[in-house]
Amino acid sequence: MIYHVVPKDEWEANAGEPYAPASLAEDGFVHCSPDEETTLAVVNLFYRAAPRPLLAVLLDEDRLTARCAWEAPDPVPPPGVAEGVLFPHVFGPLDREAVTRVREVRWDGEGYATGLVDPADPAD
Repeated sequence: MIYHVVPKDEWEANAGEPYAPASLAEDGFVHCSPDEETTLAVVNLFYRAAPRPLLAVLLDEDRLTARCAWEAPDPVPPPGVAEGVLFPHVFGPLDREAVTRVREVRWDGEGYATGLVDPADPAD
């Protein structure tokens, strides 16, 4: 299972199409994370000012039609992520059929991501 972070409005736009974020055109791949803990570290480094609600889309790597490569972060992993952790990079749009679950980022009073919850149950 791999995780991709996306604002809810962006994820729900063009719901019948594969999802292709700006990073696919800019970087040549879709940035993903290997687990919840790493996802939260990425959110706290890069997504604190992103539009909310913010989702973590869980993808079954085996159901993606695009190639997924596990690569080192460049230049270093986000704070709280150990050296040597590899990040999944998907070299094409994300197939919505590969989605196994959608979680919502939970925030604390200071604006830091603290967990992922089911969107229907924010008190999860």
